[in-house]
Amino acid sequence: MKLYDKVFPPKTITLANGKQIKKPRSRMPLVVLVLLAMTVISVRVTGFNMTVLVTRIREFFVILDEMIPPEWSYMPQIWQPLFDTIKMSLLGSFIGSVLVVPFAMLASTNIIHNKIVVSAVRLLLSIIRTLPTLVSALIATYVFGLGTLAGTTAIAVFTFAYIGKILYEEIETVDMGPFEAMEAMGATKTRAFISAIVPQVLPSYLSNCLFCFEGNVRYASILGYVGAGGLGIILNEKIGWREYASVGMILLALFVTVFIIETISRAARKRLV
Repeated sequence: MKLYDKVFPPKTITLANGKQIKKPRSRMPLVVLVLLAMTVISVRVTGFNMTVLVTRIREFFVILDEMIPPEWSYMPQIWQPLFDTIKMSLLGSFIGSVLVVPFAMLASTNIIHNKIVVSAVRLLLSIIRTLPTLVSALIATYVFGLGTLAGTTAIAVFTFAYIGKILYEEIETVDMGPFEAMEAMGATKTRAFISAIVPQVLPSYLSNCLFCFEGNVRYASILGYVGAGGLGIILNEKIGWREYASVGMILLALFVTVFIIETISRAARKRLV
């Protein structure tokens, strides 16, 4: 009986003093129905077919088998695009994370009390954040031409929006006492922000920048598909020519690089926290 009451709790609860309280009806059945309806609609809209998935999934392992062992002799051609990918990620992450600091300040309600300014800056960050990195890279290639400059710009744009949202949310949780004290002594809002707010958010800010850099290395590896330089150029070429052993070598080099960067970044973030 106790188990039944836990799974299906009564609608009316009787307190120790004899008073009865009506428990609100659970909305879980409605939520489940909505989720099921959305799933059915999604299956029909996307044309998802479980039969095709089950019968064709083996082709994935066929391609994977062709990647192993990788073409070790192709490694000399990978070094330069790999370094380009790392340079794009590092420079783009640095530029985006630095440029967004004043915008994060303007988007913080505890620093800027003008709702129009705060809303406008937040809207700008949201618009940029919804723009896919590949689309940013494609636009950048039209502006700056093919090459790593376009890829660096796309990564900087993504980092700008990603770090901006996290940063202004962190700024809104800080202790405002030192900031208000400096303003009371006549300091400008910018000066008070640098002296009182920045030291509080700096460790988490740097930690998030390192985490974003890790992800950007992976994102940068496919920007070459739209001519933005890096590993994506040779990766697209080898997949097109169905040279899967060379593709395996490219992916192995990328995996090792990302693993090393993540290990160093993780150690650095532990020291910052």
